[in-house]
Amino acid sequence: MLTTPPLSLYVHLPWCVRKCPYCDFNSHQRRGALPFEAYVDALIADLEYDLPLVWGRVVHSVFFGGGTPSLFPPEAIDRFLQLASARLRFAPNAEITLEANPGTLEHGPFPGYRKAGVNRLSIGVQSFDDDCLQRLGRIHTRGDAAAAVKAAQDAGFDNINLDLMYALPGQSLPMALSDLEQALALAPTHLSHYQLTLEAGTAFGARPPTGIPDEDNAWDMQEACQARLAQAGFNQYEVSAYAREGHRCEHNLNYWGFGDYLGIGAGAHGKLTLPTLPAEGRVLRRWKQKLPKAYMANAGKPEAVDGEETLATHRLPFDFMLNALRLNDGVSIASFEARTGLSRSVLDDRLAIARERGWLTDEPDWLRPTPLGLRFANDVIGLFLD
Repeated sequence: MLTTPPLSLYVHLPWCVRKCPYCDFNSHQRRGALPFEAYVDALIADLEYDLPLVWGRVVHSVFFGGGTPSLFPPEAIDRFLQLASARLRFAPNAEITLEANPGTLEHGPFPGYRKAGVNRLSIGVQSFDDDCLQRLGRIHTRGDAAAAVKAAQDAGFDNINLDLMYALPGQSLPMALSDLEQALALAPTHLSHYQLTLEAGTAFGARPPTGIPDEDNAWDMQEACQARLAQAGFNQYEVSAYAREGHRCEHNLNYWGFGDYLGIGAGAHGKLTLPTLPAEGRVLRRWKQKLPKAYMANAGKPEAVDGEETLATHRLPFDFMLNALRLNDGVSIASFEARTGLSRSVLDDRLAIARERGWLTDEPDWLRPTPLGLRFANDVIGLFLD
């Protein structure tokens, strides 16, 4: 039986100082002063347009992503949260995350963000090697990153994620481990540790940099860093996510578990369960206009919606597995039934193949990848694509 999953709110703030050559997110280079007030107004208009889809539901997490949200001063974040919480029911202990770039903290904003209600920071360090940072097109230095983390901790933040990349151009295994050691020395509570990938439509995708480690060397880096993180007390709970006890990212866990999320902002994507509709229309995906100027002009109107799709029944197993099988602990088959409205029997043939290949554990009521399944996650997930 289909049930309504937890609800999150994703808020996209699309501007950056400079677009990184590996980035395929909807981000736009800042040119002149940013329209903070007008953009918050647009976000609220966008939220009000989508409200009928989520009447009465509680928001369990909020995530300000980008772009570079730390370009926005605390006053803008505070104003948005006040206006949004007057329209949506926020859980008393809602996790509220803001992404921050160490090179864009000119506002000295951490105490202000904390006062506004942000209780989790995700700081995009990527590397502590200044040469690697330069090759990645980052605008900060190793010293900027360390100073940003300390400033956040001094402001009272005790839930801090650091983004760290490996398999960078010119990077060796000792360099990757050195990056990790410097991250651990800053005492974060969470680490997102992921491999550099060359995405289509990016500068690196069009003109790959030289010196990128090959697949075997990248795997050696991943294994060595996984072992060091485990030794340091970080539990790996998703392919690229590691946390100290009690500090998993609730917002991302909701994504990975096929939860619901309302997406507002330029280019934001959302996914919502509508249990009263017929089976073919119960899961709605909606995304907004990408260009900030067009989005702001149309926010609150149908024109701000760039597209939407109701998932066909045959698509639901793949969409569910797309993220759920990236979780180390997996998910229950009962969760699959509750969040798709489908019977577990639709999975039987493909689960048999995955278990025969050693990709999933042999647990009748659980969908849990083996270490081999985690390594070949894309192949496992591909089994469920019709």
